[in-house]
Amino acid sequence: MNTSLLTAADSVIVVIDVQSKLTAVMAEAPGLCFHAGILLEVAQRLSVPVLVTEQYPQGLGLTERVLVTKLPENTLFFEKTGFSCCAAPGFSEALLATGRKQIILLGLETHVCVLQTALELLCLGYQVQVVEDAVCSRKEGHKLYALKRLGQQGVTVTNHESVVFEWLRDAAHPEFKAISRLLR
Repeated sequence: MNTSLLTAADSVIVVIDVQSKLTAVMAEAPGLCFHAGILLEVAQRLSVPVLVTEQYPQGLGLTERVLVTKLPENTLFFEKTGFSCCAAPGFSEALLATGRKQIILLGLETHVCVLQTALELLCLGYQVQVVEDAVCSRKEGHKLYALKRLGQQGVTVTNHESVVFEWLRDAAHPEFKAISRLLR
């Protein structure tokens, strides 16, 4: 089996700073929330754990409500002021406690918090994938060049449908019909 393919049993989703005051100034935010919402619904169906970070929530607001409603009940939230999620107290320990090595990142901003988190997790030995249609930056060029840099550094740049179909792996999967309806 190709170990670069994702499996639901070894994956964790990390939702990075998808907060109301940040998304309000990002043109791609509605698309990000739509694709992230699909991934979160599928994660729930396939028992993929989710960790959520919020950058200085007192000033930047809380995680977008549309995503919060799709989170598994046991989702852990981490406040942070550092840009990498690994700087959030308890985050690295919670990630390690999952016992999973495939980390799927979505959120914002691509060229700051997503990039720093991805590179730090890569150095810690995780297989890191950034979902290009579920991340954004205020400026399109910032996202584009961050994704290029991430790819050059060994992070896999993917999209929400690739993640879903890698998790399913086969149309015979018992959740295939229900999940494929989410992608229409």
